[in-house]
Amino acid sequence: MQTTHQNVDARETRTLIGSDKVEGTAVYRPDGDRIGAIDRVMIDKLTGQTAYAVMSFGGFLGFGEDYYPLPWSLLKYDGVLDGYVVDITEEQLSGAPRHASADERSWEDRDWDRKVNDYYHVPPYVI
Repeated sequence: MQTTHQNVDARETRTLIGSDKVEGTAVYRPDGDRIGAIDRVMIDKLTGQTAYAVMSFGGFLGFGEDYYPLPWSLLKYDGVLDGYVVDITEEQLSGAPRHASADERSWEDRDWDRKVNDYYHVPPYVI
């Protein structure tokens, strides 16, 4: 099957967006302060539900960054900012579950999901 230019451009509609367009998108606080960027989106392979977005924060030129899983339900897209807004304080972020490396194996642990959901007081994405 041949891919047309029109099919490739359909990575975003009024209500849907391709994962490749989410990666790299800025994350802001409600006051417009930029706090990080989406590094990746984690999707449950069995249900298709988006579990969380991994936000990169800190560091310099990709070194020393920490990676924070943010439950997808906490992120709200803001068209004016062209980014996602999450209502999280500096204190909450400093105590939030995180990894120093985006490739750590504990991302696969279901207890990790529970820890993230409990920390942010959100129900699990899989019901």
